[in-house]
Amino acid sequence: MLESFLQDFKLPFTPPAWAVEESQRRIVLLINHVLMQEPQATARLARQKGRVILVQWQSLNFKVALTPAGLLDLAPADTASDLVLTLTGASPVALVQGLLQGGKPEVHVQGDVQLAAEVNWLTDHLRWDVEADLARIVGDVPAHMVVQNCRKIAQALQQFVTQRRSASTTAPTESSP
Repeated sequence: MLESFLQDFKLPFTPPAWAVEESQRRIVLLINHVLMQEPQATARLARQKGRVILVQWQSLNFKVALTPAGLLDLAPADTASDLVLTLTGASPVALVQGLLQGGKPEVHVQGDVQLAAEVNWLTDHLRWDVEADLARIVGDVPAHMVVQNCRKIAQALQQFVTQRRSASTTAPTESSP
């Protein structure tokens, strides 16, 4: 039920351009933070400097340019894309659920093959160590406890959704006389 609601959910208004741009800047900062923790990732991306990647999902677009430092920067909207990655999953719930299970979303790839290979390498090898970042703020033990509890909550949610899905597919249908 929740999945069908989210799939059909449309915002009653279009967010202002400044809010979209600021959100994208925050995402770029987070990705760059993760990239800077892996020197091999930045070295791979530095070889692709100046290239532009467009990520699309439904009506959302996110265009980034690769910098000489091997990091990302927002690209102007009118910049030509060297690689276009289109997420094909329609349901945000399915996308999040797949990511929580460690999977990759289904993506239609169009454009530069070498750049696509580098992005694929990043998705296979780059991981954000949330616990280490949190430990810098609150200490090792509290960070470990928070991350453990979040994993337990994610597992419980995953089990709940799986049970609800299997219950809805095996439930007998009522027929009216």
